[in-house]
Amino acid sequence: MEKAAEVGRLGDETPNVGDLAVEGNLLIIMIFLQDKELHVPMYILISNLALVDIIISSTTIPNMLSLFRSGSISLSLPSCFMQMFFYGAMTTAESLLLGLMAYDRYVAICKPLHYYTITSNSLVLKQIVCCWLCVLIIMIIPVTFTFKLHFCGPNIVLHCFCDNSAVLKLACSNTTPNTYVVLSIGLLVMIGPLIYILFSYTRIIISVLHISSSEGRLKAFSTCGSHLLVLLVFFLVGAGVYIANRVPSTSVDVRILASLIQNVTPPLLNPIIYCWRTKDIQDSIRKVLKINKILPNKY
Repeated sequence: MEKAAEVGRLGDETPNVGDLAVEGNLLIIMIFLQDKELHVPMYILISNLALVDIIISSTTIPNMLSLFRSGSISLSLPSCFMQMFFYGAMTTAESLLLGLMAYDRYVAICKPLHYYTITSNSLVLKQIVCCWLCVLIIMIIPVTFTFKLHFCGPNIVLHCFCDNSAVLKLACSNTTPNTYVVLSIGLLVMIGPLIYILFSYTRIIISVLHISSSEGRLKAFSTCGSHLLVLLVFFLVGAGVYIANRVPSTSVDVRILASLIQNVTPPLLNPIIYCWRTKDIQDSIRKVLKINKILPNKY
């Protein structure tokens, strides 16, 4: 059984944003691996977030670009479900990692004197492993439910990749249980971390407001700046996609555009935000460039 996705052709000159996203996130990982001063909990989480963004970009963007150039592509049934699984898993992983990063910022600002007794590299690595295991277990459920459905054709996915909601529309059997399962899991993995993030930042704001000096308050808020920007990008884009998929009157083109933005924007912007807003990463980039004799020592 073959799956094909069809959308309007955008032309052969579509810029390969997938390569830019992968290269930007690879830079974050390479800098982290080469500079041991970055081997602390927050940057371990950032490097894992970069890995997630690389997998998202590699899973969907190449097929999307091929689709926009040719007008349609064909995927085997196993390939379609593998793409569905990895995309859902990585989106879930990003949401959970952002929650772990909020906890790290909460401990760093609200309990700075106890930071290294509360958290450590080994603890963060254990949290990340638990995060990945949860992601794999969670995503097996909706994909298995969808795989068991009966598909009698036409097997044309009106989307730019194999999204679960788009594939469900092809089924000839009752998809109501699948819809509720997908909706429940989606709300769990998005709303759950978001509630915890809001709780963490409420505590952070209260703690910062108790700092007497304006310089101290500004410094405390600046340590959260990059994370807040990444949060806004991820959850605002995710909310836009959710609304587009849930409003019946939304056209297919709008839904495709929303998913395109969700696939491209966070992986592309996250490394830019961290390189632009984080002084430690800027210093590490200069250090690595000097070590490799790419940048003169005077810089």
